[in-house]
Amino acid sequence: MISFIIRRLISGVILLVVICALAYSLLFFNGSSIARNILGDQATPEQVALKEQQLGLDQPLPVRFFHWATGALTGDLGRSWFGTLTVSDALVTRVPVTLTLVIVSIVLVAVFATILGTAAAIKRGWVDRLVQVGAIVGDAIPGFVLAIALVTIFAVQLKLFPAVSSISPGAGIDAWVASLTLPVVAIVLNYVTASAQQIRSAVIVQRERDFVRTLRSRGLGEREILLKHVLRGAAPAGLTVLSLQFVGLLGGAVIIERIFAIPGIGQLAVDATVNGDIPIVMGVVLYTVVIVIIVNLLVDLANGWLNPKVRTS
Repeated sequence: MISFIIRRLISGVILLVVICALAYSLLFFNGSSIARNILGDQATPEQVALKEQQLGLDQPLPVRFFHWATGALTGDLGRSWFGTLTVSDALVTRVPVTLTLVIVSIVLVAVFATILGTAAAIKRGWVDRLVQVGAIVGDAIPGFVLAIALVTIFAVQLKLFPAVSSISPGAGIDAWVASLTLPVVAIVLNYVTASAQQIRSAVIVQRERDFVRTLRSRGLGEREILLKHVLRGAAPAGLTVLSLQFVGLLGGAVIIERIFAIPGIGQLAVDATVNGDIPIVMGVVLYTVVIVIIVNLLVDLANGWLNPKVRTS
């Protein structure tokens, strides 16, 4: 298991370096003068040249990336080019908001998808048809349409929830629950049926395997077979789907955060990209990739624990 973890960590570090290098190169790819954008059109060439020198933009791209990477290793991600905040200070209030939104959503998706998928695989009939139709509807309706509908009905017309997020670093739990309820509901409704469909298929496959027939012939009850053997065998498929949805949610959170005005890293990334605030954008990229690597590592460990063959593959 230790060698399995070490291999995953090494591949994660390589992935982190490659993505950061690629993102850093693409941010400077358009060739526009960042210093000119910061100072405005009224700046003189001398002022622009001085600004480029202050920001290190007069150095070759590989040298700039090396300085950024060595600073990131020590926890120094630089300072915003359009404000006084350091990148770490800008992220420290945004990352918990997005992670809360994504983690709460994915946990609820996992719970409801497991219940629905298992029920559809066992009961079949109308439950099965409901899950399959729900999966098609969930794929057909974009998440932002669902989010706008929820805001219109429950925030604007019924006034049960705030239309604009009131989350702030010092906000109480009530403000967090009120602000995150509609976004979480929009995400869960959009994702749960697709996950349930995958879990349903995995449970059906497991229930038809030879070892399950053997267990039945030995007199084990269906509930014991389901809880101890079938769900364990179906878990890797469910975990893989949920991990992919988690990664998709980190990117899709930009839209949800925009609709509900949630101050997460999605909004921060959009604002920084529009302004050309490269230190902030790179900080968001770094945090996002690290979170994705950690989630994938945890999923790999869980799959390795559930299925020892994965550890040797």
